[in-house]
Amino acid sequence: MATIEKRTADGKTTYRVKIRLRGYPSESATFERMSDAKAWAQKIESDMRAGRYFGEAKRHTFGELADKYLADRETMRLRSFSDRKRQVTFWRGVFGDHLLHDVTPARISTERDKLLEEVDADGERRRDGPTVTRYLAALSACLSYGVESLQWLESNPCRRIKKPSENQGRVRFLSDDERDRLLAACRASADPHLLLAVILSLTTGARQGEVMGLRWSQVDFQRRVITLHETKNGDRRALPLAGEAFTLLLERSKVRPLHDDRVFLIERRQRPFAAIRPAWEAALEAAGVKDFHWHDIRHTAASYLTMAGVSPTEIARVTGHRTMQMLARYSHLSDEHVVKLGDLLAQRMGLN
Repeated sequence: MATIEKRTADGKTTYRVKIRLRGYPSESATFERMSDAKAWAQKIESDMRAGRYFGEAKRHTFGELADKYLADRETMRLRSFSDRKRQVTFWRGVFGDHLLHDVTPARISTERDKLLEEVDADGERRRDGPTVTRYLAALSACLSYGVESLQWLESNPCRRIKKPSENQGRVRFLSDDERDRLLAACRASADPHLLLAVILSLTTGARQGEVMGLRWSQVDFQRRVITLHETKNGDRRALPLAGEAFTLLLERSKVRPLHDDRVFLIERRQRPFAAIRPAWEAALEAAGVKDFHWHDIRHTAASYLTMAGVSPTEIARVTGHRTMQMLARYSHLSDEHVVKLGDLLAQRMGLN
């Protein structure tokens, strides 16, 4: 129930409103006019009774919300929890002491622009559009937790934020000559894991973590498939096991230890790719392959499948892309293939 107290000081009259409703913390506010005080009291009481009042946003900071979100069991079960924690921790550094009520779309937009504009010592942007979008997604997930699980917020301010424009991604895949040179350099490498990792990546289009984290229990030599039970998208996926990838993997399976199920036996204190990175970079240099990253192997596989006439739907089944828009970034055609398609079109129309 609301009570209104009239106060006069230094010749100025104000109206102090106090609301006490069972099940809710008390609320108070001061107004210069009685009509404003009554209108506010009526609205707050109405919202409380209807379950629409979120005064908690003025009592809790973003830092409190971030701590509860990161400690939540469902959050901790995310496959990308380490990335999510890093991103939410970043936002905690920005909004940590701010009341949730003050984390507005305008403030978030300002911080989004700062992320996009931040540059390194060489004047290059630290983060591109897709990276900033992922940071905003983490912030949005945290704020949604405050809305749905804690009821500290009435709505998620991130829903009104415009996402940065997506870039077109890298258009880079190996030419036939580059591929042959790179494979030759990998065969000459002293690293016992490099050649197998590269060939598996080329022939399956799998992600770096999917290849380097392989277990023998995932490999079925009889059916010639590798089964990925946990992927980036959370879907089960089967990878083809063919050609030299099959042969190399079969040879390795004959000398594997019984106490360790990993295909790539790398010291557990090391991240798998970090262990082969020196050999990978040396192979690139020896092969004379410039501006090529490990993830471009996946790009190469999708591009080769496209140039072989495989449909986007079938490619997506192998690579695990959920949308054709994402797949398009990995399946650019080579200029030579485009010319061949043009020749076929001209021939079909009798214009060659």
